[in-house]
Amino acid sequence: MATFIFAQLTIREAQRRRILWVALLMGIGFLTVFGVGFHYVMLELEMFSDGGTMNTAAGGLLAIGLYATSLLVTVMTVLVSVTTISGEIDTHTIETLLTKPVRRWEVVLGKWLAFMLLLALYLLLLAGGLMLFVYLRSGITLQNVPAGLGLMLLQGLIVLSVTILGGTRLSTLANGVLAFMLFGIAFLGSWIEQIGALFQNETAVDIGIITSLLLPNEVLWRRAVTLFLPEMADSPVMSAGPFVVISQPSPAMVWYALFYTAVLLLLALFSFSRRDL
Repeated sequence: MATFIFAQLTIREAQRRRILWVALLMGIGFLTVFGVGFHYVMLELEMFSDGGTMNTAAGGLLAIGLYATSLLVTVMTVLVSVTTISGEIDTHTIETLLTKPVRRWEVVLGKWLAFMLLLALYLLLLAGGLMLFVYLRSGITLQNVPAGLGLMLLQGLIVLSVTILGGTRLSTLANGVLAFMLFGIAFLGSWIEQIGALFQNETAVDIGIITSLLLPNEVLWRRAVTLFLPEMADSPVMSAGPFVVISQPSPAMVWYALFYTAVLLLLALFSFSRRDL
């Protein structure tokens, strides 16, 4: 019960700081920009392209929008959660909460659950809005939508667990640097792996695999896009940028990502329970 009380308090704090309203308005702005751009691109294609080319282009544009969504979810995760533990320790707010008859792990778990709910809603707003607009404008639908969205949510939960764990021991600034640098390393490693697979360079592929073990965000995106658009993942149209999936991630990486998230969360619960305040 205490865990859910702290989850409610965390959501109310996000409302009080107007984080939810800003995220909502910016999300609507993101969907508006994508929708207008998609509409005019499709108008141009309708004049000069056949149906197959239009469908391929529409799927590619949707993949771009979904990739931008995954980046936004990751950035939002860091920004809204990076201060949730360390900030309250610095301001001694956490000491007031811990005077109540609650366990420390209940505080951390409640905050984690609250941010998980907020991330899920934000992902549904952005990704669901993109899919709905593309369907209404072009009739294109994605395959395996629940599984793909689940992988995108797991991307955010991985970063959330990193920031929650970091917040139990690091300052807010150091925690933010850690989260963003890990993401940057994984992002770069993913590109190296794809380029290595393209040129059949095993060393480059191995580098990408190792970096994905440090933070398996990008490998989850590649898995998600192959679920959403299996017929387009290896298309020449998608042969540049983060949408190429030359090196297919294995299902085992999804299990690794789940294990990774659970371990980081358990470490966060243990670390905060043992920290001197």
